[in-house]
Amino acid sequence: MNLAVIKRSAKFLAHWFCILLILPFFLSFIIFKVLGTADASLSAHSQFLSLFPGKVGAYLRAAFYRLALRHCDAHALISFGTILSQTDTSIGSGVYIGPQCNIGKCEIGNDTLLGSGVHIMSGKQQHNFEDLNTPIREQGGAFSLIRIGKDCWIGNGALIMANVGDKSIVAAGSVVTSDVPAKSIVAGNPAKVVKCR
Repeated sequence: MNLAVIKRSAKFLAHWFCILLILPFFLSFIIFKVLGTADASLSAHSQFLSLFPGKVGAYLRAAFYRLALRHCDAHALISFGTILSQTDTSIGSGVYIGPQCNIGKCEIGNDTLLGSGVHIMSGKQQHNFEDLNTPIREQGGAFSLIRIGKDCWIGNGALIMANVGDKSIVAAGSVVTSDVPAKSIVAGNPAKVVKCR
């Protein structure tokens, strides 16, 4: 038996062991979901899980999100301090989400990498503010699903409020307010295409 097969087998067993470990925590998620809302329950449980460091934390988060989200691949890595807030989220295979990210309602394609402190917001219409006689917090808003394509790189501190096409790069600190075409490199606030790959 070669080393690669042993490593693959060990990872497989670790994933399933973590699924078993996380089941009582997932039951707590279900109870809070019934008592409140799915997203509020996810956010609370995500905050707690975000505090576990190292590989153990990464494996526990992957196990929980496989059960709690619309989809989360076993080969996704979600780092320390990252919080997810919407159950209608899909995370593909080989996805890396760096430390201290805030992930809203989105789909993240296979092999996409997110640097530290990336915020994926649930669209641009989360808060209405047209009525000056009503506090903004009471005006409501709408969440929309943000799609980030396959094999993308989102740099540290980027704010994503629109879709990002396959194989695109978003420079660190960029604010994406309009859809990014596939194979584009964007930078700035608001982010603009600076180069095509």
